[in-house]
Amino acid sequence: MMIARLVTTGMIVAAFHLLSGCGDRGTEPPKPPSTAEAPPETAAIHAIHPPPAVHARLRIQPAARRAVPELVTAPGEVALDLKQMAKITSRIGGQVERIHVQLGDRVKKGQPLVAIGSLQLDQLIEEYLVGKAQADVAENSFRRTKKLRADDIVTERKLIEDKGRYLETQARYQHIREKLTNMGISTKQLEEGQHENSHLYTLTAPIAGTVVAQNAVRGQGTAPGDELFEVVDTSRVWVFANLPIEQARRFHEGETGTITPKGGETITAPLTYIAPIADETTRTIRVRFEVANHQGHLKPREYVEVVLTWAGPPVVAVPRSALSVVNKVRGVFVEREGGFSFQPIVAGRESGEWVEIQRGLNEGDPVVVDGVFDLKNVLLKEQIESGG
Repeated sequence: MMIARLVTTGMIVAAFHLLSGCGDRGTEPPKPPSTAEAPPETAAIHAIHPPPAVHARLRIQPAARRAVPELVTAPGEVALDLKQMAKITSRIGGQVERIHVQLGDRVKKGQPLVAIGSLQLDQLIEEYLVGKAQADVAENSFRRTKKLRADDIVTERKLIEDKGRYLETQARYQHIREKLTNMGISTKQLEEGQHENSHLYTLTAPIAGTVVAQNAVRGQGTAPGDELFEVVDTSRVWVFANLPIEQARRFHEGETGTITPKGGETITAPLTYIAPIADETTRTIRVRFEVANHQGHLKPREYVEVVLTWAGPPVVAVPRSALSVVNKVRGVFVEREGGFSFQPIVAGRESGEWVEIQRGLNEGDPVVVDGVFDLKNVLLKEQIESGG
């Protein structure tokens, strides 16, 4: 009986160990990390030793901190400067009697554009002349009464009545005078009697520029508010562009950008406006440049390219000539003790001849900037000879 129990117990223990071993074999041990996923700064290739002829052509320059400007490019559109355009409208009803200019004409400020004959104008001029005469009579009467009252010849009531009449006629005269002045009619000419020759209402150009719209012909009836001409001056224009919010934050009014029309020369212009709110649809910021356009190269409503330059803080940078690609990896050759090694890098901004190095180099590292192609050939030759 004792022997049978021992045998049974041994069989149970053996079975337990067998089952435990099967469970262990089902769990695979973790794999070591792949060297292919190592960061660029740890994947440098072994040092190479170029022959003297190649070494003599190499130029070494330490990686240094410097500003690497970033070019921000956006499509832009040329627009009229609103201060450089004018719509000429009639302020009185009447009929077009004379046309002094036509579409495409260059005009000077104050130059006559169109003359309108108007019965309403005749009435206004009549009211002005009558009002001026009444104001002059009332003023003389008030002054005479004032002197007589000083000598106690007339009563105080007479003085008050004449003063009231003078103020009333003066107010009526000033009101009609301001109406004519706002219409561009010289009251001085009316007072000199020139109104007897013609009562035409002449509209003049408020700015110098080019007539780009003409809506008036001889004999045409006009009403207050009718637009008869449009004059624009394109010697200065606006250029608008939209920037992403994060880019717009980098710039300030007063900075300079460049404007390049298609097939035209680049023009520099100041940034004069940055919208305080973002566009509701595109979530971009609208910016504006004021561009001198004396030669008329920029045409309103044409599309252009807008470029702004952001300097940014100093970063570790190397010349563009230092960069090379080996085995599909971008990097630079760094001088080490006893030779040169290819150091993979992560590049950032590129501007002109400089490239920002985000990872892979430290400030002061000696980098090959001339002769990189020769070093690359030496490296590839060694890899082929070694079977790598």
